[in-house]
Amino acid sequence: MSDQKELGDVPQVMSELGLAARAAAAELAFAPAGQKRAAIEAAAEAVLAARKEIRAANAEDLAYGKAKGLSSAMMDRLMLDEGRIGGIVAGLKAVAAQRDPVGEVIAAWDMPSGLHIERVRTPLGVIGVIYESRPNVTADAGALCLKAGNAVILRGGSESFHSSRAIHACLVAGLNAAGLPQAAIQLVPTRDRAAVSEMLRMVGQIDVIVPRGGKGLVGLVQAEARVPVFAHLEGICHIYLDRDADPEKARRVVLNAKIRRPGICGAAECLLVHKDVAATLGQEIVDALVAAGVEVRAEGLRGSRSAEADDFGREFLDMVMAAKVVEDVDGAIAHIRSYGSQHTEAILTENEATARRFFERLDSAILMRNASTQFADGGEFGMGAEIGIATGKLHARGPVGAEQLTSFKYLVTGDGTIRP
Repeated sequence: MSDQKELGDVPQVMSELGLAARAAAAELAFAPAGQKRAAIEAAAEAVLAARKEIRAANAEDLAYGKAKGLSSAMMDRLMLDEGRIGGIVAGLKAVAAQRDPVGEVIAAWDMPSGLHIERVRTPLGVIGVIYESRPNVTADAGALCLKAGNAVILRGGSESFHSSRAIHACLVAGLNAAGLPQAAIQLVPTRDRAAVSEMLRMVGQIDVIVPRGGKGLVGLVQAEARVPVFAHLEGICHIYLDRDADPEKARRVVLNAKIRRPGICGAAECLLVHKDVAATLGQEIVDALVAAGVEVRAEGLRGSRSAEADDFGREFLDMVMAAKVVEDVDGAIAHIRSYGSQHTEAILTENEATARRFFERLDSAILMRNASTQFADGGEFGMGAEIGIATGKLHARGPVGAEQLTSFKYLVTGDGTIRP
């Protein structure tokens, strides 16, 4: 198929993808664990063998992104070098090696009536994944959906169009090697945004939509989707620097949380500082951030410039960070409740009671103590990879791995049992 489909072709293309995915999902639902594992392992080997082709495709995307005026942080999200391709291979192998969730007995019990009841994990069916920029999501999402027995329709960002196609070809090679249907992992073959609108209306063909991207994309999906959605809203991640923080730990963690990769959803966007250490440790850390090239928009501290109201509750995804002095842990909690996106928050403290209060009174998907928010990642949680960080409260929350891409059904066994 060509890079661009005419607008009138898109509904037909998407309908064909949906029908093929539904048929593949029916077969995947009972595919042996070993067969799925073999497909993912073969895909990893295909990525390894196609490194040169993937780098060439990525070079096209980088040129497109540069012409489009993407920020340096967004270009970093898009870029694939040998190390990151190696990371894709490692992620695929990690997913392949995981325990297969399908068929797992979650609970089992006997009733006085004589019935034996089991609650068993089962695939969701067909998953639609809509994502931006990061081409590695193609591999992560494809492998995780397959591991959980689901078919998937992938719609990558326009910036990563060529990279995603090159990686998808490796996933298809893995499916072919293992004898699984090619339609188990499909990639929307157009940059046309009409394909997104079609996916959101494909009730009966797609069981759940997973959006992975910025506020604009997720807001569009939540507003227009007729298919159920695993919400992944903004990563407005906060770090609270408590008066009982260890100075060396605090410096190391804050700098890593912002600077390591500022364009990912786990990057810290706001530093909250206890008033008792604002003039000392807090200011030292702000100075270190500025020295490292971060534009710190501060309130109550000396930063790059004074913070404005809209600097709080904002996902910068760049070398920009908000900072504010708060009264205490309760002040930090109140700020996060007002401005957070329920993604990831961290507290830096050696005080057990303060840490416990922070954990108990906030309800973000991920809460951390004395650790960088950049660990908000399925791979770092032992899931091999993730399809996204779900910030909603229904079905899946936090890193969405293979297990979170299943539902369950009840298996009930009797012996001629009747209800009186």
